[in-house]
Amino acid sequence: MTLYDTFKAQISGIANINDHIDIDDASARIKSSIWFKGPNVWILAFSIVIASVGLNVNSTAVIIGAMLVSPLMGPIIGMGLSLGTNDTVLLRDAARNLLIMVIISLLASCLYFVLTPLNLTNPTELLARTSPTIYDVLIALFGGLAGILENCRKERGTVISGVAIATALMPPLCTAGYGLANLNMHYFLGAMYLFLINSVFIILATYIIVKYLRFPSVQYEDLSLGRKRKLIVTLLMLAFIVPSVISAVSLVRTNNFERKVQSFVSANRVFGRSYIYDYKILDGRTAEISLTGDQLDEAELTSLYSSAAEFGIGRDHIVVNDHSVGVISDDYEKMFKGISRNNEELLAKKDARISELESQIEAEKRSEDEYVQITRELRYRYQDISDVSISRGLNIASENMDVSRRINVIAFTPQPLDQSIVSDIEGWLKVRMNDSTVVVMNIVR
Repeated sequence: MTLYDTFKAQISGIANINDHIDIDDASARIKSSIWFKGPNVWILAFSIVIASVGLNVNSTAVIIGAMLVSPLMGPIIGMGLSLGTNDTVLLRDAARNLLIMVIISLLASCLYFVLTPLNLTNPTELLARTSPTIYDVLIALFGGLAGILENCRKERGTVISGVAIATALMPPLCTAGYGLANLNMHYFLGAMYLFLINSVFIILATYIIVKYLRFPSVQYEDLSLGRKRKLIVTLLMLAFIVPSVISAVSLVRTNNFERKVQSFVSANRVFGRSYIYDYKILDGRTAEISLTGDQLDEAELTSLYSSAAEFGIGRDHIVVNDHSVGVISDDYEKMFKGISRNNEELLAKKDARISELESQIEAEKRSEDEYVQITRELRYRYQDISDVSISRGLNIASENMDVSRRINVIAFTPQPLDQSIVSDIEGWLKVRMNDSTVVVMNIVR
C-alpha cells in the first residue's frame, strides 16, 4: 500500500459518518419534533417575549437565551426531511405547524412591543435583523447541515443548541412583530425576508443530508398517486431551491458592490475642494454619494466617475448628490481644517498623557525592586526583624490639617526594639533612600 493509499484510508476512517448514524431513530425523532402543541406552545410564547425584551434593550445575552429556549427548529428540519423522502403528509404537517409557530410568534412579539414602555432611539439589535446578507445565507446553510447531522447521530450532544443560536430564527420574527406593532413595513418585510432565508437554507441543508444518507423514501401502493406526490414534492423543492439560489446570488452581488463603494469612498474622501461626507446603497446596485464643499465642475465630475470605474463601479450605478455651499465654501474648508487640527491636538495630548502614565508605572516598578533590596539589607543588619512594610502615604496634621507626603516603614519583630535601634534604622533609611521624610515604626507580632 502506498503512502497516498494509507493517508486516504486514514482520512476516510476519520470522516466516515455511517457508523455514527441511526437513520430510523433520526427519522422518528424529527417527525415527533414537528408537532406544536402542549408545552411547546407556551415555551414558544415565553421565548418570544424573552427575545423581544432582549431586542428592545439591545441585550445580546438575553437574545441568545431566547434562541436556546425556542422550539422553532423542529418543523423546519421536518420539512427538509419530508422533501428528501417524498413524504407529502409529513410536509403538510410540518408546514402547518411552522405556520402556526410563525403566527403565534408574530402575535406575541407584536403584543409585547405594543405594551412595552421602552422605546429605544437606536435599536441596533432590531436594525441588524432587517437587512439579510450573504453571511446569513452561509450561516443558515452550514447551521442546517450541522443540525440534521446532530439529529442523525446516535449519541446527541449540544450541537442543536449551537445551531439554534447560529441560525437565529427567533430575532427576525420578533423584529417582524416590532414592525407590525409600529406599522413599519421596512422592519416587518426585512425581518420576514431574513427569517425566510434562514428557514429555506436550513430546509435545503436537511434535504441534502437526507439524500446523502439515503433515508428511505415513502412508497405508495397506488403508483399513479405516488408519482403525483413525487411530482408535487419535486416542484416544491424547486420552488425552494431556485428562489434561494437567486437570492444568494443577489446577496453576493450586493455585498461585493457595497465593498467596492466602501473602497471607492475611502480612497476619494477628499475630492478637490469637496468632501464625501456620506454614502448609501439605494437598491443593491446603485450608490448615492453625498458631497459638500465647492460644486464639482464637469471635468471634476468626469474624474470622479473615472475613479469610480477603477473600483468596478459603472457610471450608471453611481449618483452624485452634490450639496454645493457656493460662496461659503471657504468657511467649510476652514471648518474641516479646524476639526482636523483639533483632532490632532487631542491625539497629541492623549499620547503625552499615555507616555506620562507609562513613565509612572515604570517608576513604580523600579520602586518595588528598590524596596525589596532595602528589605534584604535591613533584615541582614537587624536579625530580629521578621517582615518589613514600606509605603508612601500622606501625613495630615491634626491642628491645622496641613497635608504632607512621607515614606512609612514598619518593622515587625517578635520583641520590641530599643528606641535607639529604631532611630538608627530611621537614620540609615533616610540616607539609603535619599529621602528625609522616612518614618520608622516598630510593631510586635
